[in-house]
Amino acid sequence: MSSSVPWLAHYDAGVPATLAPYPAKTLVDYLADAARERPGDPALLFKGATISYGALDALSDACAAAFASLGVRRGDRVALLLPNCPQFFIAEFGAWKLGAIVAPLNPTYTEREIEGPLREHGIETIVTLTRYYARVKNIQKQTPLRRVIATNIKDYFPPLLRMLFTLFREKRDGDRVSLVPGDHDFAHLLLVNRGRRPAREPLTLDDPAVLLMSGGTTGTPKGVLGTHGAYTRTGLQVHAWTSSVLGMGDSVILLPLPMFHVYANVGVQGLALVTRNPIALVPNPRDLPDLLHTIRRVKPAFFTGVPTLYIALLNHPDVQRGKVDFKSIRICFSGAAALLSDTKQRFEALTGGRIVEGYSLTEAMMALCVNPVQGPNKVGSVGMPLPDVHVRIFDGDEGTRVLPAKEVGEIAFSAAQLMTGFWNRPDETAGALRDHVDDDGPRRWLHTGDLGYLDDDGYVFIVDRKKDLIKTSGFQVWPREVEEALSAHPAVAEVGVAGVLDDVKGEAVKAWVVLRPGQSATELELRTFCRQQLAPYKVPSTIEFRSELPKTMVGKVLRRALRES
Repeated sequence: MSSSVPWLAHYDAGVPATLAPYPAKTLVDYLADAARERPGDPALLFKGATISYGALDALSDACAAAFASLGVRRGDRVALLLPNCPQFFIAEFGAWKLGAIVAPLNPTYTEREIEGPLREHGIETIVTLTRYYARVKNIQKQTPLRRVIATNIKDYFPPLLRMLFTLFREKRDGDRVSLVPGDHDFAHLLLVNRGRRPAREPLTLDDPAVLLMSGGTTGTPKGVLGTHGAYTRTGLQVHAWTSSVLGMGDSVILLPLPMFHVYANVGVQGLALVTRNPIALVPNPRDLPDLLHTIRRVKPAFFTGVPTLYIALLNHPDVQRGKVDFKSIRICFSGAAALLSDTKQRFEALTGGRIVEGYSLTEAMMALCVNPVQGPNKVGSVGMPLPDVHVRIFDGDEGTRVLPAKEVGEIAFSAAQLMTGFWNRPDETAGALRDHVDDDGPRRWLHTGDLGYLDDDGYVFIVDRKKDLIKTSGFQVWPREVEEALSAHPAVAEVGVAGVLDDVKGEAVKAWVVLRPGQSATELELRTFCRQQLAPYKVPSTIEFRSELPKTMVGKVLRRALRES
């Protein structure tokens, strides 16, 4: 066993060290195979309706024909301003069948935030939900947009729900709109192109597939270009890791995470297509009644979430009263933010399934570190690299020297699915993607900007973001360490920690805390609690109580927003 890959000795039984050679198949090929071999099998579950593989393939063919008739060509970018709904997948596969690149956007973006990527990425086509239509039209003149296609969330509801939505919610929720002449109705485009199938563009694993936004929480948002190979490789790697608990075609994957995020778009979608397991779509993860209703209906085997979602479920009255059956869940993934040990233990006790924490970045295109499904999950670790994924710790200053086990430095990934680069930003691409030579030869490495270390077994431990490091009175404080300490207090539900300007210390440690329902605690009590676990300079100078913390759509606490407030 090479000392550079110590994690291989700790893989679960049956997980191979490598999956090479990978099949030269894209998700378009996997969809076509499923539609041909098992056309009636469910691909998407949505609000009580089912979209089969055969239907998804035929609908995306019609979408590709519609896009082609409007002038979309290979290499064009097609923006998707959509929540989790069947239309997202239909438009995505329709674009891919023409060789176009999909550019998912966050539906909570403001007009200014939508305008930026549309302009910078030269996007001429967008598919938007009707409730966001006005936002798109307000900024269209400042962008290259020429084709605006609108779709109603109700279009794939089952009949009764669709009728009730039309009567009681469509107008109230802003989904009843009149399109400007020249714009297009998605449902009508599919109808008039039903049965049509344009010449399919040949696709390879190296062809560009997706532009995902990254950096909005830590700096200027950037477009991250990923390939079709990222989906296939990630899907097969995650399947190899979870095959002891996840079946082929018989294990529902619950997806409350947004499809504009790499976690869902590349990780979950890739896994679902290569295993032919249906995805149960939840449009809004903050709508807990809908999420719980979906769990009751579809009985998922695989739950994908983020720590704040697990916390919210644990605190929901129906869950606390035992009115929700989670026993179908065999495995849960948690990512995007640190999973606190208390949350893990409580949710595992509730479901009987196991939560494995993982770690990746948009720029890594789901080159993953994940805790073993069967083997030890070390407290505080995000696991070990999956097959064909390599991790090194480089010195945090120059980023050229590989550090030994237990030394803190910058985490770097090497894998075939790494991003191609940032769209039209060669200097930033060169700073993130660097070539290094080590004992295993030359490799391209993604420098993540995250600080962490490897232990002797090859488990990865994240210390914090380099940019979030607090320097107080000459000492270095990692916010995550303080957050872990505070979260251990029984009254604390959520916590965020960041550095704030201080005339004496340069920066002071400040914490923002949300208390659990029915619990109470004072600032003095929490600071005293911290002193029992942390060195004096790490104890927050101040603690502010909040009813909620600012978060991204995927539930990551926005430390920058806390600082700015």
